[in-house]
Amino acid sequence: MQRVTTPGGPRTPARAAALLAAAVTVTALCAADVLARSYPFGPRTRSVNDLGNQYVPFHAHLWDLLHGRADGGLLINWQSGYGTSFLPDLGTYLGSPYALLVAVFPRDRIDLAVYVVTGLKTASAAAAMAWLLLTLRPGRWWAAGLLGASYALCGWSVADASYNPMWLDGLIALPLLCLVGERAIAGRGRLPGVLVVALAWTANFYTAYMATLGAALVLLLRLLLIRPPRRQALAAAGRAALTVTLGVGLAAPLVTVIWFGTRHAYPGRVRQFAPVPAEDVAARLLPATYGFGSPALYVGALALLLALALPFHRAVPVRVRAGWTALVLAVALSLQWGPTHLVWHAFATPQGSGYRQAFVLCGLLVLAAWHALAYGPPGPRALGAATALLVLIIAVAARSELVRPYTWPVLGLAVTGALAGLVLLGRAGRRAGPAALAVVLLLGAQLGETAATSAVATKLRLGHLDDYEPWGPRQERQAAAVARADDWPRYRTDPGRAQTVGNDPMLVGGQGAAYYSSLTPDVLSRTLTALGGGWTSRGRSVQSLDNAVTDVVFSVGARVHSPPDPHQKYLPPDGTPVTVGRQDVPPPVTVRPTAATGSFGPSPYRNQELLLGSRVYTVPRLTVHDDDGRPVRTRRVGTGTAAAKPAITAVCPAGTQVQLWAPHFSGTARLAGTGAPAAVFRFEHPRNRAAMEPLGRTPASGRVRVELTPSRPGRVPAGAVGCLDTGRLHTAAARLKATGATRVTVSDGVVRAELPAGSKGVAVVAAPRIAGWRCAAGDGPARPAEQYHGLIAVPLDAGATRLTCTFHPPGLRLGTTVGAAALGALVLLTAFSAVRRRRTTAPPTPTSPRERVTTAS
Repeated sequence: MQRVTTPGGPRTPARAAALLAAAVTVTALCAADVLARSYPFGPRTRSVNDLGNQYVPFHAHLWDLLHGRADGGLLINWQSGYGTSFLPDLGTYLGSPYALLVAVFPRDRIDLAVYVVTGLKTASAAAAMAWLLLTLRPGRWWAAGLLGASYALCGWSVADASYNPMWLDGLIALPLLCLVGERAIAGRGRLPGVLVVALAWTANFYTAYMATLGAALVLLLRLLLIRPPRRQALAAAGRAALTVTLGVGLAAPLVTVIWFGTRHAYPGRVRQFAPVPAEDVAARLLPATYGFGSPALYVGALALLLALALPFHRAVPVRVRAGWTALVLAVALSLQWGPTHLVWHAFATPQGSGYRQAFVLCGLLVLAAWHALAYGPPGPRALGAATALLVLIIAVAARSELVRPYTWPVLGLAVTGALAGLVLLGRAGRRAGPAALAVVLLLGAQLGETAATSAVATKLRLGHLDDYEPWGPRQERQAAAVARADDWPRYRTDPGRAQTVGNDPMLVGGQGAAYYSSLTPDVLSRTLTALGGGWTSRGRSVQSLDNAVTDVVFSVGARVHSPPDPHQKYLPPDGTPVTVGRQDVPPPVTVRPTAATGSFGPSPYRNQELLLGSRVYTVPRLTVHDDDGRPVRTRRVGTGTAAAKPAITAVCPAGTQVQLWAPHFSGTARLAGTGAPAAVFRFEHPRNRAAMEPLGRTPASGRVRVELTPSRPGRVPAGAVGCLDTGRLHTAAARLKATGATRVTVSDGVVRAELPAGSKGVAVVAAPRIAGWRCAAGDGPARPAEQYHGLIAVPLDAGATRLTCTFHPPGLRLGTTVGAAALGALVLLTAFSAVRRRRTTAPPTPTSPRERVTTAS
């Protein structure tokens, strides 16, 4: 392995390069947000898609945990989904050590905290890559700094990972894992390498897996180029494999929990990979382009020109030119082939963008660019060939719709600056003036090009993805209302149906049904769907259900009612204040006379009654009419159909509360003649399912007319209307309360309840029966919890007056065992290596004069 040797020591240039790379990265990111007028430098929100829905709320929950204010702990999150496993979410979204930095920010600046963490991660990736470049081959430290920033600010980073901050840990991991490979080649101690692998896989195992594959390819190429004896090559590969194995083993307690969490998660939608056209791939190499489903391969004009010049740079050894060029081309082709696409994504096509491994190719382009520059700036011949290839790429990309008009001026200025800087650098020789001017040209071109590209991505994301307002007055009012009403675990306080983000309970407090994660439990999603709940993200973002029956079942004694979020364009503001509705509900642990009988059917009203244990609904026959009053037998409604202004008619008992369940309807529904506000339904196949909504009270005549205003074609089911008898519901709630637990205590992963004397039948805990719950009644042994229509159920022995349920995340025991074994093996190997080194370097034992004489004779 070649090292940089300077009077300041081998690491001085690497440190300078790392600092420069980090500084350029932070400057470009902030400049881009200033140009885009994006938070925190402008009025535009940056909380798009999963950033607002998942990452900011999860970091808010982490803040609460670190400050002792969260309901739950590392094992159970009692705030979301009526009680969900938190350790898989911690490993998926919050495993990075950078996440802990949110604790030093105020709670109401959580968006700023996530922004700072995102910038620090990106800067760290730049620094790590700059260090790697100078480790692979000596060269100009400032050039390594610029190329390190090119990698950190690649298209994948600014367009995709900037709103998926957990992926940025993979961006950091790739150069670090390549450095681990260099240590394996040099035969240096394995302990630092094992710790790096463990940290990378703990921070975000998904992108760490991709980074590990990329680093393995780099290691194989390095061995081919260095050409050590076969025994040494095999030893280096073995050391690297052992290092990765031990590192992944140390991360196993979290990795196995995540893996089992995905097995029990709602499956969502299964996608088949389809490669994008070549013109779109070429377009994403250029600045100021954007496309959600295409590989974001932009690395800047400087890095791209150098990578294209490498095959023609005669100062670079042929094997180096051929090896790095072949590796870049092979990985580029692997992005577009189905089998290798599955290998990159751990054999499961993502539900979102299918090119999440693109950062590996960006890293390889930068590594190839470094080798083109480290052997000396490419000459006119190589730069001419690179320019010709770039023109060919531009010609192919020009046919893509991803290229916007403003791409061309940004590209022209960037290429001009990069070419001028490289030509000037090649002619400068040892003259400081021309070299300094070349640095200024290259730095200025890179900063301007990257800032423009990031700003364009920020603006275009707002038009393509859902966006959410950062923390402000709305969340403050919601949080204050929740705090005033909260009395967990006596009852739950739901932050409400009119949500601000998909994880409102984590953001503003309370203990609601809403929950959005890649690990949303299958049992939670299916249970709430059967009860009339709605969801987005194909079932993985379950929503709160504003329904009195389910509030009784899940012990929701307080419910926040907020006006529609004005930031969401489909929900017009109505000016109503934030209020809290209260309901007398049983405790979270109730006693049912018998085990669950029957199963859920197609009607959510009957399913609610099955879970409640009482009949409280009338489900009348209904008729759907078009705007001329004619019946619509298909019950299909929507713009552009015969039923342009439809209505639903039915007959309900007077005074009952009218509920409308129309999961495949999108638009608004209003109960005529009552003055009640219209309810909003959102359906979009296969992404969104509309939730059941209350419409108001039935008039004295009993005739119900629901006026619909569809926003797109949909369908009203046969049993869409349910008439809730609130008197019967109050009676059922009082009965469950009378026989329910007299005292309930809840800690991280433990629920304890004291039951009335003589309780018999089945104790039901108002929480989804996710895998990992074990319960014991009285002094009996703990057994896996049973189910009561999706909830935790425990058969009661005669005379049992106590109930204890404990939660152990599936996979934690296996992961702990593997982690302990990896730790033990690491300790033994480290000790063995230390003893062997001591014996090898120990001085020879001196002999006495008498011994020397005896030996001589």
